[in-house]
Amino acid sequence: MPDSTRTAAALLVDCLAAQGASRIFTVPGESFLAVLDALPDRPEIDVVTCRQEGGAAFMACADGALSLAEGSGRPGIAFVTRGPGATNASIGVHVAHQDSQPMILFVGDVARSAQGREGFQEVDFPAFFAPICKWAARIDDPARIPEYIARAYAAAMSGRPGPVVLALPEDMLVEQVPAALAPRPAVVRPAQAVCPDAMQALFDMIADAASPIAIIGGAGWNAKAREHFQAFAERIGLPVATAFRRQDAIAPSSPVYAGNLGYGPNPKLAERVAQADLIIAVGARLGEATTDGYTLPGLEHPGQLLVHVHPDPEELGRVYRTDLALCCAVDEFAECARLWDDSEIIPFDAGAQAHAAWEAWATPGGSDAAMDLAACVTAMRAHLPADTIVANGAGNFAGWWHRYWRYEAFPGQLAPTCGAMGYGVPAGIAAALRLPGQTVVAVAGDGDFLMNGQELATAVQHGANLIVVVVDNGAYGTIRMHQEREYPGRVSATKLVNPDFAKLAEAYGAWAARAETTGEFIAALEDAKGRSGVRLIHALTDLEHIAASGATISGLRAKAKGAG
Repeated sequence: MPDSTRTAAALLVDCLAAQGASRIFTVPGESFLAVLDALPDRPEIDVVTCRQEGGAAFMACADGALSLAEGSGRPGIAFVTRGPGATNASIGVHVAHQDSQPMILFVGDVARSAQGREGFQEVDFPAFFAPICKWAARIDDPARIPEYIARAYAAAMSGRPGPVVLALPEDMLVEQVPAALAPRPAVVRPAQAVCPDAMQALFDMIADAASPIAIIGGAGWNAKAREHFQAFAERIGLPVATAFRRQDAIAPSSPVYAGNLGYGPNPKLAERVAQADLIIAVGARLGEATTDGYTLPGLEHPGQLLVHVHPDPEELGRVYRTDLALCCAVDEFAECARLWDDSEIIPFDAGAQAHAAWEAWATPGGSDAAMDLAACVTAMRAHLPADTIVANGAGNFAGWWHRYWRYEAFPGQLAPTCGAMGYGVPAGIAAALRLPGQTVVAVAGDGDFLMNGQELATAVQHGANLIVVVVDNGAYGTIRMHQEREYPGRVSATKLVNPDFAKLAEAYGAWAARAETTGEFIAALEDAKGRSGVRLIHALTDLEHIAASGATISGLRAKAKGAG
């Protein structure tokens, strides 16, 4: 190859390096062999080889979430091949979209001459991904690679962060381009300023309120937003609830932390939201889970004023009637709120009251179960550092951690707000690789784990330090719970026959232990804490104890039959 040229793939990799990419997650494919060939020339980019494209995409969106939390907002990067690879990866794109996480998915595509012929594994990727991402495009002209990469970073990072998908025709990647064709400078995440008039209107509303509450966490939330908003709320005694699976948005030790909204919230917190005369939503989309089906608050919320602070103008007024909308970066808003003159506001007692109610709710009351998950979470709090990061997928098992774990670290929680199963292990791996000095725990249910448990091989191969807890009740527990509520006693498709997860982990090269009682779990945790590498605890639980709320299978069945 002449010195004056390079491949389009090499230019693409140079552009990623110029934008600050330090890690990519991939399942290799022949459609982007040229990119794989170019990567060794950029040793500053760590290549993590995954075992399934869904796992790779989950790692990328978790990596983007971690970057957003620390303030840079650089997107997580994944490369997958066309057809089956891309459709497997689409679950991670969907999570990144609903969770407002910056991510770029690169998809190897058919050659340009084959497009539109339904070639081998061909999919119209811009059309396929457009509904679940911020921008989807195909790079047909290699000379435009710097433009497309810069635009992809800008789109993923700006406003409401989210995913971008770029298709890469395989013949385009091997074209020669001038060596002088330079990458564009690194994109800087823009910060939208706060409108002073709107800010003053907000403080006037707070001064007039009798029972305000804030709901925080979401698009653009970072360490700066956490620090400043917490200081502001504590100064005026404002109760602060976190949106669904945004529990690290404020320190749980804060005297105004009121708990988390979502599935199975503290009834006293739900009552507080229902009776609030002023709701201040910052960063949160006020989605279905956070608002309990758009009832807390209601869509029209009569008798309640709603202030919505969000970086994306399209989100403001999109679902909820909004009395005051502030389109700005949430960290800029939080800093402005902390510095604003609040001399007209008489501090509220409600913050301390709400925190006391949460403390009571988040304190285990004891259980007769052989494996008491509330006690297990309490043991984890006693044995693991306060800045431990907890990652989980979806299922009833997560409810015990959401209720009893204290998400003191920031970032401290990696959990999909869209309720995707299989997220916890890949997200935990991404966190362990990005933050090797912190303890990371991935928590998974039995059904949840087997959706991406193969990524234990990735964790072992890349030297991740990770503790995995598999909660095994032999069922798709959440769906079984709903079955008992709607069709009591008629069990269908929810029973699971599982492998010995401890032996499975050992086969991957991990340390493992099996626990059937709370005491055995605590002993296994103590042993795991003293080791390094990948460590898995197989925790067998009784399906009867189906939820952290205290609900039981027999109780749900009896109640449903009685109601019928």
